[in-house]
Amino acid sequence: MASFKVIVSVLFLNLSVLALPQSVFRNPSYKLYTRADWDAQPATDVHLLEAPAPYVVIHHTYIPGACHTFAVCSANMRSMQTYHIGIDFGDIGYNFCVGSEGGAYEGRSWDIMGIHAGKANNHSIGICLIGDWREELPPVLQLETTKALIADGVRLGKISPDYKLIGHNQVMATACPGNALAEEISTWEHYSGGRPIFNHKTDVTTTEETEKTTTD
Repeated sequence: MASFKVIVSVLFLNLSVLALPQSVFRNPSYKLYTRADWDAQPATDVHLLEAPAPYVVIHHTYIPGACHTFAVCSANMRSMQTYHIGIDFGDIGYNFCVGSEGGAYEGRSWDIMGIHAGKANNHSIGICLIGDWREELPPVLQLETTKALIADGVRLGKISPDYKLIGHNQVMATACPGNALAEEISTWEHYSGGRPIFNHKTDVTTTEETEKTTTD
């Protein structure tokens, strides 16, 4: 009888685990939700991104605003994807997004080139912290998930171990990722100051010159 109870308990536990999105078990420090989890539309235009990416570009959304639940963050992801498809990006522009509740949301993921930073697109993983971070910092949980996500990218061979971390405003004429967030990431490991200039796919130089371009 005791053995039967153990078997039933194990079976119940396994069924309970299967009932949850499998994405939540990839890293114990944060939940990574797949495109299926947030009900993404199929992408209409994809190009492979050569790994490992030498840059990580940090963004904020400005609009939509910060989200603190899976339901709201998922709705924000769908809204951004619909908008980006409408302006011919073919999908949501970012590789990943991070919500204020600490969840990471799969956009184009690791292997597909994003449309988020002009000429830096084919050199980088774009991570967007959902919210307006011009004057206030994202919650600590959102920042920690972003760091953990980058570390996972390095561990998986998708981001170079000696990657450079930059803000969107270092490669495009934009206020993104917001002054507060830009100042925060300047204290992170691997942060690279100045303005990288991306001329060709394999030709990257770093300079303080201003690249004259328009925001995607």
